[in-house]
Amino acid sequence: MSVTDQSRSTTGLPHVAQGTALPDAGSIDVTTLRGRRAVNRWERTSFGDVLERLRWSRPDQVVLTAAAGAHGEPEFATVTPRHGDATANRFAQALVAAGLEPGDRVLMICENSVEAYLAKIGVAKAGMVAAPLNPNLAPDVVEHLIGVVEPRFAVVDAELWPRVSAAFSATGLTVGTTITIGGGPVEGSPSFGELVAAHDDVEPDVEIHGDDVMELLFTSGTTAMPKGVMLSHHYAHMAGMNFALSLSRSLRHDSDLTLLTFLPIIYHVGDVLFPLGGLLSGGSVVLGRRPVPGPVAEALAAHRATALWAGSPQFVGLLADELEKRTDLDVSSLTTLVYGWGALSPALIRRWEARTGGDLVTLGIFGQTEAIACHRFWPSLWPETHAATAPSVNYVGVPSGLLASDVVDEAGDPVRGEAGEAVYRSPIMAAGYYRDPDATREAFRGGWFHSGDSALVDDDGLRIMVDRYKDIVKSGGENVSSMRVEAVLHEHPAVAKAAVIGLAHERWGEAVTAVVVPVDGASPDPDEVIAFAKERLGRHEVPKAVVVADALPETVGGKVLKYKLRAVHADLYGT
Repeated sequence: MSVTDQSRSTTGLPHVAQGTALPDAGSIDVTTLRGRRAVNRWERTSFGDVLERLRWSRPDQVVLTAAAGAHGEPEFATVTPRHGDATANRFAQALVAAGLEPGDRVLMICENSVEAYLAKIGVAKAGMVAAPLNPNLAPDVVEHLIGVVEPRFAVVDAELWPRVSAAFSATGLTVGTTITIGGGPVEGSPSFGELVAAHDDVEPDVEIHGDDVMELLFTSGTTAMPKGVMLSHHYAHMAGMNFALSLSRSLRHDSDLTLLTFLPIIYHVGDVLFPLGGLLSGGSVVLGRRPVPGPVAEALAAHRATALWAGSPQFVGLLADELEKRTDLDVSSLTTLVYGWGALSPALIRRWEARTGGDLVTLGIFGQTEAIACHRFWPSLWPETHAATAPSVNYVGVPSGLLASDVVDEAGDPVRGEAGEAVYRSPIMAAGYYRDPDATREAFRGGWFHSGDSALVDDDGLRIMVDRYKDIVKSGGENVSSMRVEAVLHEHPAVAKAAVIGLAHERWGEAVTAVVVPVDGASPDPDEVIAFAKERLGRHEVPKAVVVADALPETVGGKVLKYKLRAVHADLYGT
């Protein structure tokens, strides 16, 4: 019998006897008013319950769809709540059968796939903790993090195994199951489908509280080893609902939502914003493997997506180019485009509106893994500000209703009209950094989370994100926002991508330096690019040198790894 067939019942509802044992009458507390813990099955908050809830209301609606190779085995190309919840139950039972206990960690070396997302749900069902790692990390970093996490089970994509096999060998970790994308199972491990087929669709009977940690997501580690950000079940649910409201706001019914994302959602906080937000709204989610303009454009049309998490302004521009070439694709279903990490130019938004039929909401978000309630900027809500400043000034708007956001100086006092550090309070907040009390105390000093971002508040109360503190270039006694310079360089017709860094310089201390990637067929002249910048930037902001490169070192999500550029070009000025 197939996995799907085994999970079916005559009604399509879950078996109510699973995990629903009532407490003894003497253990029911209706007296205590403070310090309560909602751990009973009928009241708890658990990331693992997301598909079980939908199994009661719409058991056979397709809610997860794999696009562009985001599944290994055919039965996971599309998933209903009944099929998906049963699969997650089976995976949870496989972990229990392997000897794992609540609180144990499950390592994941996976890119986007339906199987990997179901595995995360299964980990949560068992009261365990998912620990997905970015597969692009260096082998020594993977080895270090295995030591930090001490996992008792590992899920690995077949195509990623060659990158991490040495780290596994060095630490003695074995593969528990393989997601068969790009190859067969790692020797000695079953495929994901084989593993779940060997176990029953029975929900583990385990106590879970919303404050329990459900996953560890690791920071980029650009200046030190990555830190494990501890995210709870409460965090996940509140983040998902917070974004479900925005993703479905332009639709007649919440359940009309079809969210498309190709950006990372296994080892990135996007997992609770976008797939979970889509599922909690009652809509459906289409997962792509990796962000490449052609497959994204095709999936947008094929699946009639209503919302797209597109990521950086640069990728939004590349996708616009692709859609303008592919006039055969009907993308009129799209009503909401979500972007981040920079401002969209008014011209680029107009291109998207023209291509989708004009009725398009664009939403800019800014947050970080530790505090993901996010700031939000709608260009249509503040059109004059947007027209006058974008893309050179990165307005991120106002904080979500679940986020307190301030800007403070080094003493922790609020500042207005000048740059300071963005600090946050929110119920959607990380519990800390795993096994790193010093870093946790430093980040949460003074009763706020300190973001490491330089920001300011304008006269209207709108937030402007200036830069990451570590990316600000201190040149000739002036602080230069790399984001502002990059935004101007991206407007140059011959520049496809730009990254601005500070490099040691005898006169300037740090020299503003740009590394640019040409558009196809172009050969930008460095002197001409500098002249272009001089017309649009202050004297202290203009790059002292422009380096033309074939590519920039980036994460899968499109963030530039500037520490690598600094290392490569450290001797550019001969100091």
